[in-house]
Amino acid sequence: MKPLRVALADDEPLARARLARLLREAGCEVVAELEDGPSVLAWLPDAPPVEVLFLDIHMPGATGLEVMAELPDRLPVVFVTAFAEHAVRAFEAAAVDYVLKPVSAERLGKSLARLRDQPTAPALASAAPTRFPAKAGDGHVFLELRRTSHFEVEDEIVWAWCGGSRFRTGWSTLAEVEHAFPGTSLLRIQRHLLLRPEAVLGLRPLEGGRAALRVADGLELEASRTATPKLKEWLGL
Repeated sequence: MKPLRVALADDEPLARARLARLLREAGCEVVAELEDGPSVLAWLPDAPPVEVLFLDIHMPGATGLEVMAELPDRLPVVFVTAFAEHAVRAFEAAAVDYVLKPVSAERLGKSLARLRDQPTAPALASAAPTRFPAKAGDGHVFLELRRTSHFEVEDEIVWAWCGGSRFRTGWSTLAEVEHAFPGTSLLRIQRHLLLRPEAVLGLRPLEGGRAALRVADGLELEASRTATPKLKEWLGL
């Protein structure tokens, strides 16, 4: 039987190490051992293929339930926690299972059997990432691609425009952005502009075959003469 590829998160080092050991003893391949909610969210965009996440519920920064809400394609989740009172919320969130600490090998085996009986779920990395980090003071925020209108490069810094504001990313070229989101419909409308066409709210023609595009919060972008036909085709014009 092919081993399940799993990741786990628990802010208690001993509990994390114990769960990882039990999973390996049960024949699983433990791909990642993460220490809290923000660590999981930061790991997600570039995560290797994973078939299930084992999450503690009480973690600093972001709870297991909050992490589950951010997962792409509803990757199967098993909650592992010392607090039985959260079971109802866990199953309302469509968790595959809910295992109480201290975890026993027997109880974990039953959870893994339930996972193997589930229909095959897409691996975490099988779909393009949906979030990306941007700098915020001394830390980072995580932005949703679906809420981002466009990316702009300026002096080898890529800025993401989200909600009418721009955020500094860790990328230095638009090619890096395109590589980060394979299979998405990002369109280069200028040498320095990368547009998410779904963000276009309006279009008006300009001289020379160019087009003015209205996106979020009244922002207007200009598409080049060569990019305009591709954009119109995408928009069904």
